[in-house]
Amino acid sequence: MGFYADQIVPRLVNVSCGMALLGPSRKRVCAGLRGRVIEIGFGSGLNVPFYPDTVSSVSAVEPSDLAWELAQERLANSTVPVDRSGLDGQSLPFADNSFDTALSTWTMCTIPDVHAALCEIRRVLEPGGTLHFVEHGLAPDENVRRWQRRLEPIQKAVAGGCHLTREIPALIRAAGFEIRDLDTFYEKGAPKVLGALSLGVAAPVRAL
Repeated sequence: MGFYADQIVPRLVNVSCGMALLGPSRKRVCAGLRGRVIEIGFGSGLNVPFYPDTVSSVSAVEPSDLAWELAQERLANSTVPVDRSGLDGQSLPFADNSFDTALSTWTMCTIPDVHAALCEIRRVLEPGGTLHFVEHGLAPDENVRRWQRRLEPIQKAVAGGCHLTREIPALIRAAGFEIRDLDTFYEKGAPKVLGALSLGVAAPVRAL
C-alpha cells in the first residue's frame, strides 16, 4: 500500500463515516448484536459507542494500522472488550461456528472479493447466528445509478477502492444468506450517489 492508501484514506474514512447524520443508522444496525461479535472493516471504531449491552466481546477485522490507532480513544471508553483479531475479511483466522453475530458497516463497497468475505462470515457464524449490515450501493433510481456509474472510477481512486454500484442485498443472498429484515433508503443529508443504503439482518441458509 502507498502513502495515500496508508495515511490519507483512513483519515478520510474516519471523517466521512464519522458524520453525525450516520449515527441513527449505526444505532439501528447494532441494536440486535449479541454475544461474540465479529466486525468486518472495523476502521476507526465508529460503531464502538453503539454496541449494546448484549455484546460480550468483539473481534475486529481491520487491515489499516492507522485506522486502529485512530480507534484507541473510542476503545478506551468502551465497556465491551475489543481485540484486533484479523487483517483480511476474505480470509478469517477463526474456526467454524466461532461467533454469535457479525457486523459490517460501509465495508462491502471496498472489499476486493466481497463474495469471499461473505462466505467467510457465514463460515464463522454459529448455527442461528446473524449478519447485521448497513451498506451503501446501487441506488433504486436509474437516474441516480447513471451518476453512480459515471462517478465510480473517481470514487474508487479517491476512497481506497470504494464501489458505488454494488448490489448489496444480491451479494448477500448469493453468498448463502437469507435476508430476514431489509430497509432500503436514501440517507438524509447525504448525496444520493453515496447515500443509497441497505440496512438489515441476514442468516446463513446453506453450507459452502
